Amino acid sequence: MLRLLADENFNGDIVRGLLLRQTDLDLVRVQDVGLTGAEDAGVLAWAAENNRIVLTHDRATIADYAYERVADGQEMSGVFILNDHFPVGHAIDEILLMVAFSEQTEWRGRVVYLPL
Repeated sequence: MLRLLADENFNGDIVRGLLLRQTDLDLVRVQDVGLTGAEDAGVLAWAAENNRIVLTHDRATIADYAYERVADGQEMSGVFILNDHFPVGHAIDEILLMVAFSEQTEWRGRVVYLPL
């Protein structure tokens, strides 16, 4: 099962829907792990240390930081960037498909834009 970290500004309705639909989902929020207000680089570092894929709506900056980590030879567990205009139900379905049909290691060093 994928281990996920929801970015600080990630849609809370999506987080709640994910946890309601799959109660054993391994998902934590940035706020839950003491990273409120942390810069993208810090969130990515924590995610790498804790083997978690970052869920975000941040299309502007986080991908650059993620690719920078990879280029520097640092661990990067993966990033799923969801369009923030994508309907909540569809976003939940997309993420749960990724959880059900992929492995954590498949996403190392990758930035994926959802929907696919």
